[in-house]
Amino acid sequence: MNELDTLVESARQSFAQALTPADLENAKALFLGKSGRLTELMKGMAALSVEGKKTRGAAINSAKQAIEAALNESRQALADAELQAQLKAEALDVTLPGRSANAGGGLHPVSLTLERVEQIFGSMGFEVAQGPEIETDWFNFTALNTPEDHPARSMHDTFYVEGGHLLRTHTSPMQIRHAVQHVKRYKNQLDAGQGMPEIRVIAPGRTYRVDSDATHSPMFHQCEGLWIGENVSFKDLKVVVTDFCRTFFESDDLILRFRPSFFPFTEPSAEIDIQFQSGPLAGRWLEVGGSGQVHPSVVRNMGLDPEHFIGFAFGMGMDRFTMLRYGVNDLRLFFDGDVRFLSQFQ
Repeated sequence: MNELDTLVESARQSFAQALTPADLENAKALFLGKSGRLTELMKGMAALSVEGKKTRGAAINSAKQAIEAALNESRQALADAELQAQLKAEALDVTLPGRSANAGGGLHPVSLTLERVEQIFGSMGFEVAQGPEIETDWFNFTALNTPEDHPARSMHDTFYVEGGHLLRTHTSPMQIRHAVQHVKRYKNQLDAGQGMPEIRVIAPGRTYRVDSDATHSPMFHQCEGLWIGENVSFKDLKVVVTDFCRTFFESDDLILRFRPSFFPFTEPSAEIDIQFQSGPLAGRWLEVGGSGQVHPSVVRNMGLDPEHFIGFAFGMGMDRFTMLRYGVNDLRLFFDGDVRFLSQFQ
């Protein structure tokens, strides 16, 4: 057996004795590394003749290929051994009795919030309206006093689909849809000058905008509210929203303020801020929604005369209300589907 054959055999034995991938890599370095034994042999070729270099080089290359083949065999053997150990450790005995299922599922925390909101407003005489999440431009924007060239549209960047439709950016379109149907239902009474029952409705549901971070999601939940009648004032708005917030958070000392703002579908308009008097958020003002008297143009688009009918509208983020109620600081947790997180609310 010549020197190269001995080297190859020595490499095979070293590789076979390796118990871990790290051991195998260390053994590889002894033979194929920059300072390995095969590399040292190649350094001595400089002193050989041209023919000697050819003969010696071919022999060394053959030895190198044999060593690399042995290395790959050992790598595969270690991988197979690791797989077998894993399969043995994770073996499933199908003859064993099945594990009992976990307790029955429950409602998502946002669904719990929506149910609570519907119950509270239902006690105030508000109906609940549901409608399409794929909307037309008319109901989502134009009927709400937001024409195509209105700058407020940039704040509602959304997802568009074929046929000029889009994923609704708020549930306010349901206010228009519900009001139009309500007016049609009582058209004969209106034409006869007998008036009609007031429109009092909330529209909870999913909405969509191109936005995503710890406090925003491309899909989120809102609840819009509308009260239209012949004598509905801003005072009624403040009473309704204040009673709702205090009931929802079960806090009679909750403070609300209505901060002047702008919305194209209301005039005057106000942001709704709340302040807790106790707990971890005590003393901080938190924005939870928008509100205002319904703009005359919007009342007109409902099929009503703004000279005779007036009212207010509001919109609140249900995900934010859920975060505040349960002390959650990252909106994305609601949509990760982690059972460990969701089970806390059952």
